[in-house]
Parts: sequence; structure tokens; C-alpha cells
Amino acid sequence: MTVSKISFHAALLLGFALTTGAVGVKDQLAPLVPGAVKLEGYPGERLAQCVEHRILPQDTESLLALNRARTLDPGGFKGEFIGKWLTAAALGCRYQPNPALDQKMRRAADELIKTASADGYISTYQPEDDFKVWDVWNQKYVLLGLIGQYDQTKEPAYLAAARRSADHLIRLNGPGRLSIEEYGPPIHKGGCNYSILEPIVLLYERTGEKRYLDFAISIVEAWSKPSKYTDHGVRIIENAETGVPLVAGAVLHSYAFMSCIEGLCELYRATGNPRYLNGAVKVAEAIQREELMITGSVSNHEMWYGGNLEQTEMLEKPVETCATATWLKLCYQLLRLTGDSAWADHMEVSLYNALDGAMTPRGEWWSYDSPLAGERVPSRVQGLNLSCCVSSGPRGLLLTPQWATMTGTNGEVVVNLYAPGSAAFSLADGTKVKLTQETDYPVTNRVVLTVAPERAASFALKLRIPGWSQRTVLTVNGEPQTAESGTYATIARRWKTDDQVTLEFDFRGRIIRAPSGAPQQAVMRGPIVLAFDNRLAAEESATVWLLAQPLAYNGPPDKPHVLQEHNFPPRGEQGYVELQPVAAKDKAIRMAFEVPFFVRAAHFLGHRPKKLVMCDYASAGNQWSEQNYFRVWVPQPVYLGNLYPKGTWKVLASYGKTRTTIPPAVLDALRK
Repeated sequence: MTVSKISFHAALLLGFALTTGAVGVKDQLAPLVPGAVKLEGYPGERLAQCVEHRILPQDTESLLALNRARTLDPGGFKGEFIGKWLTAAALGCRYQPNPALDQKMRRAADELIKTASADGYISTYQPEDDFKVWDVWNQKYVLLGLIGQYDQTKEPAYLAAARRSADHLIRLNGPGRLSIEEYGPPIHKGGCNYSILEPIVLLYERTGEKRYLDFAISIVEAWSKPSKYTDHGVRIIENAETGVPLVAGAVLHSYAFMSCIEGLCELYRATGNPRYLNGAVKVAEAIQREELMITGSVSNHEMWYGGNLEQTEMLEKPVETCATATWLKLCYQLLRLTGDSAWADHMEVSLYNALDGAMTPRGEWWSYDSPLAGERVPSRVQGLNLSCCVSSGPRGLLLTPQWATMTGTNGEVVVNLYAPGSAAFSLADGTKVKLTQETDYPVTNRVVLTVAPERAASFALKLRIPGWSQRTVLTVNGEPQTAESGTYATIARRWKTDDQVTLEFDFRGRIIRAPSGAPQQAVMRGPIVLAFDNRLAAEESATVWLLAQPLAYNGPPDKPHVLQEHNFPPRGEQGYVELQPVAAKDKAIRMAFEVPFFVRAAHFLGHRPKKLVMCDYASAGNQWSEQNYFRVWVPQPVYLGNLYPKGTWKVLASYGKTRTTIPPAVLDALRK
């Protein structure tokens, strides 16, 4: 048994490929088998909180009631909630066995399939409303939930139910029948309905039934044809190939758009058609170039809006958590398909900033939007004590163990995420190996990996060297190794028990200039975005500049207090700033650093350094209150007396009425 077969076995257990041979290409990287990765420390705690405080206490009966009664208004999308929950529950059980959650999700899946109509369709709408408005969107999540349950439990009934429901859709939609986008929300130009592509391809991969592949291909072909909403089609692939900006396309809802690209990745996996992968990569590169914000996510009002350039401004509803989770999932697809470590770099930034910052400290709730300045606000409720974002956040977070450590097609073991914990795997000859990480990364920059095969064995270990780490020190048992930023460092050797690999990453503070060219800057340390927080940096009557390098004195010798050189690097070049770790008085703040600024009190006189404390973005504002403000981007210079925008809850998810709170029913469930 080769290690590449181990990769295939891992994919089989996930349901990415079956013995039907309904897969056109093999992934360059594949996750380890369920339960192989154990995350400890802060990442492990956040995963546990998500499972124990959000997924496990969820009232599934209220969600199932919609499918039983089929009384949901045709304009409602709450039918997505049960499918999202089933997906997250399956991911939670895949990560670590949880008998209580396993029993609960099986019961919910069993009850869901009982709600199917005589033709097998599972919906929250009456039959006369089939496919109208959000029905196909809801169907996508029903199918994903049932497929996720099948992959985790291997219960044939779940796959059979998903097939029956999808077959009803296919019987009435497709070439010569209804157009798949025909009854979707008009504002989304078919984008929401097109995103059914992903589960349809997954059904093909699991069954080998050609009707699913044919329907999937017809969906992608429909992107290039005139439709009810567009004269020339939404042209998703063509626009990506020719460089049409995302904001100039037909499908502007970022979350729905990226969901379509997830399906396109899956269709490439099924067919091997290179145009599908090329289109997906070009879309993701456009997102990175045009839309991605410093915290690793996208959107304003859920839409494309040129966010890469606009992110320094006060946006009304930035960074939808659904979009964050979907960007992570899209990067995961591309990481698997291409083996390019750059996608893992993006995932790491999203995980530690946009995603972590969107989850409440105990994990029971999420934000709808995550601003870069202002305050954190709990997601509004859209019904059933839930919202789309509260349902989506866990699906992004619980994916983490699958990309943390993976296997490659040539037998490599690939480490993408540095975090305390371990990964277990078996080699071609059956030799069992345990890989343990001792670290508190990204608090500090040092990682020690202990490789422990049960007997001496030869294999390659690949370690992600992030693109931001320009000075990485890598050793094996004290011997230096090559580590190039933006790639995987490959160490192929005969490993013995207790061999040690040590990594020290470049954690110099990096000054990030506003991509728009505006006179604003931000600071990053490794994958972590730093922010001001009013618990650490109070407002005061001073104007300060971020100090890029130690100030050099070029003034007359009789005025040693005059500092005339700013020493800012030329625009477009990387600048660094010295950071000094400090202990924050508020224990809820995970990381805090003194950052050097300077004051230009007057003309040639009174220039002096000034230390201000900043913290990690996920900790910033984590009191989730109207009195706890934070800010990422700062003008140059910034007036500290007006550092924090206040009252931003009025333009976030509350629409200016009342500040949203976590539903009492959710808090009550935690007490039980």
C-alpha cells in the first residue's frame, strides 16, 4: 500500500471519491482519515466551543418543522438552516467522535428524509411553489447536509434520500425543460440557483450516475447562454478568463458567487476539464486582487464592491460571515486541487482574523458582519433563533482539521497549520507515525515538531513556509535546512523516533499600506492583523505617526531632541516595525504589543517616540458591547482624540433600530 493510496483512502472516507471511478482527477493534497488530527491550545479550544456551545445545543425540531409543514413563505431561505446544521455536525463528528452529537444528527437526518413528498423532494415550500425564489438554494443545503451525513455515517438511506430529491429537481429542470435559474431571486441573476452545482457533482462522484454529471455540465453551460435575467449569460468563466472585474459581472452576491466556484472546482475534480480549474483559479485570484480585505474576507452588504480598495473606509455592513466561510471553503478546494501553499496562507489569515473574530468568546453565536473599525455586534436573528451567518460560521471553522495536516500524491505528509496538537498516519508498509507539534504559534514564532514513527522509516515531510515569512529558520535535529517563503519546505529522509524539526518564523511587524494609495496603514505580525482597542489605547489629545523604522537624527548637534527623518520605506516596498509583547490587563485579550509611533509636536521641535498598545484583531472588541471599540486601519497621521468610530451598531446588522443581542433561547440552552 503506497502513501498515495493512503491519500486515496482518506478521500474515500470523506466521500470525495468512490470505487465507481466517478472522479476525473486526483487531488494534489488530501486530508488525513477522520480523527487523525487533534488540535489543542487555542485552536482546539475554539473548535470545542463551536461543537459544544453552538452545534450540539441547536434546537433541530424547530428547523425540521419547516419541512414537515411546508408552510414557509416562498420568499424564505430559512430552509437552508437544517442542511447547514447537518453539514457542520458531520464535520464536528469527523474531527472527534462525539456520541451525543452523532445520535442527534442521525435523528435529525432520519426525520428530515421522512418529510419528503411522494416524488422524493425535500422542501419547505408547497408543491405548487417548487423551485420558486429560494427553493433551489434551500435544496442545495438539504443535499449537502444529507451527503455530509452519508460521508460521515455511511448510512445508505441518506444518500438515497439525496438522490431522490435531486432527481425530482433534474426531472423538471435542465435542457429542454425549466431553466435552472428561472425562479431564483431576480436580484441575484440566477447565481443562487446555479450554486446547486456543487451537491449535484458530489452525487455523481458518489454514485457514478451520468444524469448528475450531465445536469452539472448543463448548469455551467447555462452561464454562457442568454437567460431570463441577462442577454448574454452571467459569463462567470469568460469574465474570469478576460479579466472583467467582479463588480462588473452579473452575479454580485459574493457568497452565492463563490458557492458556484466551489461547484466548478468539484466539476473539475469529476471531469478533469482544465478550463474549469483555470476558471476557478482566475476567479480566486481576482477575489484576492479586487475584493480581499486585510482580515482575510470579502463583501459589503454581502456584495462585491471593490473591497480591496475600499476597506479603509467606514463600510456599513462589511465582511459577511457566510462570505468568510465560503472563501475558506473555496481556498480549501484550490489547495486540494493545486497543492499550492498560497491558498493555505489565505486560509490561515481568514481563520485567525475574520473567522475567529466573528465567533463570540464562548462560541455560542456569530456576527453577521465584521467591521475593521467600530464595535462587534451579534448577528441579527432571521427566524428560528438563527441566521444564515450563525449557520455558516461553524462550517468554515470545523473544516480546519481537514487542511491542518494532509497527504500528497507522492506520499508526502504536508503540514499547513501550525498549532499545538498531533496528527497520526500510516506509511506504505503499514508503519504508524505520529507527528506532534509543541507551540503556541501564532503568539510566538517557534514551532517544534516531533516525528515519531514506530520504527525507522523513509518519507517526505512538507512544511508550509508562509509568503510573509521572509526570514525562516528551519532545522532537523539542529541541522539547518532550506526554507523559502511562499512554498513548502520538503524534508525527505529516513526518520527515527523522536527526530525533531524546529521552525522559527519571521514575526517582525509588517506595515501594510492601504492598497488604494490612501494615506492609511495597518500592522500585521505573522498571520495576525493588529488593531487598536479602547481597553488598551485610550483616546487622547495627540496626533501620531506610525514609526516604520527607528528614527535617525539628522539635526544640528545642539538640538538632540529634533528628529527629522521619518524613514518610511518607498511606497510599494515592505516596511517593518518593532513590536514588543506586553501583558494585557484584560485576560480576554490574547495578544498585545507595544507599537512605536511618534509625535511631531511642532515644526522642528518636540518630535518624540510614543508607544501605543495594539492587540490581535480577533481579540479587539471582543467584549461585544457598545462601549468596546476597535480599529485596524489608521490615517497617517492619526488623531488619537477621535480614534474610534462609535455607535456603529446602527449601521451594522441592526438597521438602526435596536442593538442586536444573542437570543435568550440560545443562552438558556447553554445552561441546560
